[in-house]
Amino acid sequence: MNLVTTFTFLLLLSLNQILADEKVRYDNFQVYRLTPRSQKAVQALRELEENGYDFWTSVRGVNQPVDVMVPPHYKHRFNDFIRLNEFDAQIYIPDVQKLIDNERPQTRKSVGLEWTDYHTLDEINDWLKDLASTNDNIELVTAGKTYEGRDILGVKVSFKAGNENRTVFIESNIHAREWISSAVTTWMLNEILTSKDSEVRQVAESHDWYFVPVFNPDGFVYTHTTDRLWRKTRVPYSSCYGADPNRNWDYHFNDGGASPSPCSETYCGPKAFSEPTTKSLSEFITTIAPKLQAYIAFHSYSQLLLLPYGYTSKHLENYQELYDVGVKAATSLAKRYGTKYEVGNIVDVLYVASGGSMDWVKGTFGTRITYTYELRDTGRYGFVLPPDQIIPTAEETFDSLVTILQEFDKS
Repeated sequence: MNLVTTFTFLLLLSLNQILADEKVRYDNFQVYRLTPRSQKAVQALRELEENGYDFWTSVRGVNQPVDVMVPPHYKHRFNDFIRLNEFDAQIYIPDVQKLIDNERPQTRKSVGLEWTDYHTLDEINDWLKDLASTNDNIELVTAGKTYEGRDILGVKVSFKAGNENRTVFIESNIHAREWISSAVTTWMLNEILTSKDSEVRQVAESHDWYFVPVFNPDGFVYTHTTDRLWRKTRVPYSSCYGADPNRNWDYHFNDGGASPSPCSETYCGPKAFSEPTTKSLSEFITTIAPKLQAYIAFHSYSQLLLLPYGYTSKHLENYQELYDVGVKAATSLAKRYGTKYEVGNIVDVLYVASGGSMDWVKGTFGTRITYTYELRDTGRYGFVLPPDQIIPTAEETFDSLVTILQEFDKS
């Protein structure tokens, strides 16, 4: 793509942001899965990633598939790109807008969360407030503040005194478009409160819990009002909006796998904690860090259970312990529906990605249990997972989380 084309693409993105009262549409946008067969093809993908295409998964290496969303007006140019390089290529999603149109019903069936549908920030926050007002075991917490002035709400769940040093922190929707993550974590919160299963009750009542379902409220609201596939924060920069809030934490900040370009999906921001969201969240987490036994983050997609760190492939601290328990968790997860997860260090399994929240928690506080889930699926729906998969995804994921805590509680 030449500089004129790139400028035109970025100008269109800026116009989309100016016309914030109109929803961005993805009619006839297609997601291609490209598998590079040579290092030259890998390099071609890296160059393409810096030139305006939306890479749904990042470039890894030879024979490692990459998902790229292609606008209809770039289709012929993109096909030329495929022909000029050494790729195996197939169209994974033929029309992104059709998935978006089918994602939410036209009318809401009832008040509250149902987990047969995706919900707005207001609906999630109202549910959290209602839980706190009607349940003695739940305290509403404000975990941070956003650039646009929204509270980052969560809840603390505590069934009995004495669990303070066995605190589990649950993070989701740091990337705005990954709706399945907050749907899964709110379902798990409800299960912790209502399940009658003896194993669930034992795990639930032997730990204190913090749930913050939407880590990036400004971006999440924007995905509902304007652009379903928005990823970043909504802080304005020179020519584009937002930084990647999972590249903005102050641990090995911008140490690989992040971009210095404000228009990139992985823009790390001008400095660590430049985003009010990540800065205020870090301050809140710091207040409870001495009590943390576990920090678990939820993303989508790819069906992975990831261990620290994202800046290096070296296996540091308690890697083997995390890996061994992670394998058992993946086995538990697969029992219900046969869903297969891969377990490993971020760099080994995915790619270099520095400045993430889990790395910051692990590196700063030495928290023993640290995992990041990349939830369903493996690309057929990508970020637009149908709502009928919310409950199955939540069930299998919660099975694995119970296993993680049970295994660590043994030692």
